[in-house]
Amino acid sequence: MPHLSDLIRRYTALKTADLEWFHSLVSDWQLLADLSFADLVLWVRLRDDTGWVAVSQMRPTTGPTAFQDDLVEATLRDDVSGIAAEPGRLSGRRLLIDRAWHEGRICREGDPDWSGGVPVREETIPVRRAGKLIGVIQRSTNLSSARTPSRLELTYLQSASDLAQMIAEGEFPFSDQGPLMVRSPRVGDGLLRLDQDGEVVYASPNALSAYRRLGLTADLVGARLAHTTLELAAAADARDESLTWTAGGRVPQEAEVEGRGSTIQLRSIPLVVGGVRIGALVMVRDVTELRRRERELMTKDATIREIHHRVKNNLQTVAALLRLQSRRLEVPEGRAALDEAVRRVGSIAIVHEMLSHTPDEVVDFDDIADRVIEMAAEVSSTEAEVHPRREGQFGLLSALVATPLSMVLAELVQNAVEHGLRYGPGRIEVRARRDDAPLNEEDGGGRLLIEVTDDGGGLPDDFDVEGTASLGLQIVRTLIVGELGGSLEIKPQENGGTKVAIELPVERHFEPYN
Repeated sequence: MPHLSDLIRRYTALKTADLEWFHSLVSDWQLLADLSFADLVLWVRLRDDTGWVAVSQMRPTTGPTAFQDDLVEATLRDDVSGIAAEPGRLSGRRLLIDRAWHEGRICREGDPDWSGGVPVREETIPVRRAGKLIGVIQRSTNLSSARTPSRLELTYLQSASDLAQMIAEGEFPFSDQGPLMVRSPRVGDGLLRLDQDGEVVYASPNALSAYRRLGLTADLVGARLAHTTLELAAAADARDESLTWTAGGRVPQEAEVEGRGSTIQLRSIPLVVGGVRIGALVMVRDVTELRRRERELMTKDATIREIHHRVKNNLQTVAALLRLQSRRLEVPEGRAALDEAVRRVGSIAIVHEMLSHTPDEVVDFDDIADRVIEMAAEVSSTEAEVHPRREGQFGLLSALVATPLSMVLAELVQNAVEHGLRYGPGRIEVRARRDDAPLNEEDGGGRLLIEVTDDGGGLPDDFDVEGTASLGLQIVRTLIVGELGGSLEIKPQENGGTKVAIELPVERHFEPYN
């Protein structure tokens, strides 16, 4: 389905400020649909002013839908063309939309419309921003399951009527509303209706149950919600001024309150009709279990980061011990072997250091690559002047790929320094880029392409990567082909030197940083 922004820009002449208003409205109009037990369709004028286009649609979660099909991108033109089906119903709908637009008020059809096979009551609500009409909401209620309304349903409908009037007057959505939480309370989670003094005039069963978990023993109806909430809140929450304003229905914002081991989330929506504050809606959601799980995840993440930190420290300790042992050896071959072990342990320690600073098992490998390349070049180059550098981006990689890849880079850079550039200064370049094309048909991910080149002496004539006696290259081949499922190619360059080409399968959603 096309995005709201695309439709607005494609079909209308509305300004950016109007689009942002629609975004705020659409992000919050599930509330109006649920309170109304009705479908909502947002209509705006076409750019050439010859009719209307539907740019967004919402179905209720509290009742049956009036539309089985999506109406988004449908048009209603002056000749009532656009959608071939149900011309009679579209004609009546068009008249209501035009009336709401020209008269600037909420319009309702006298009798239910039966043209679709079920009775549907049609209403239209003008959408106003900064005193100017910018669209019309069509509200369609399926009456096929109509029955004697309960107290809850009557409260819902009255609240929906107040919200609709606020939309028509340009008072909703709230332009100064703070950022909402990822999962705000919905109508079905629990609803409280307050009067203009902040007293509860209606409490849904779910809302009352949530307050019971905080320790409420009396009835909520007739109580001042702000005062009652502060009495039930923990000491830290009771000192929070935003909780008083939210629970009192004074400002459009959200807050959480804890008490007796339970946590409930509040969302306040002040009701202002005709410039007068007539009360507020406060939606309530019990988030005790959700917050418990979040705390467990935070504890788990902290534990994992601490483990990575300790592993890094232990690896650095091992590297220091190996370095001390290397200095005591008088056999050059033994000292060189220990120095190589120090470098390999150090490259793994760098990965764990990065993982200790991130909550996910994913790291930005560009930083790791730069440090590994510099470390390998410094450790390996004792006499020759070597200039290593990186081009391109590795991007984000999982720890399962980052750890062996860091060792591979260290081995390749050291090999280039010790064998390719041992007779003089030179350059080592490490190039990386991402490709969405999979490495093979069975793999649905992307590819990481890596090249390590030097301008040194090149490869011997009888070089064979599979039969090489070099421990470093054996490690590289084992990690790339055996552990990471990639491919490895080592060949001489045309202008001298050596080129190592690596292809690795990687997750597509681990994109490079910009």
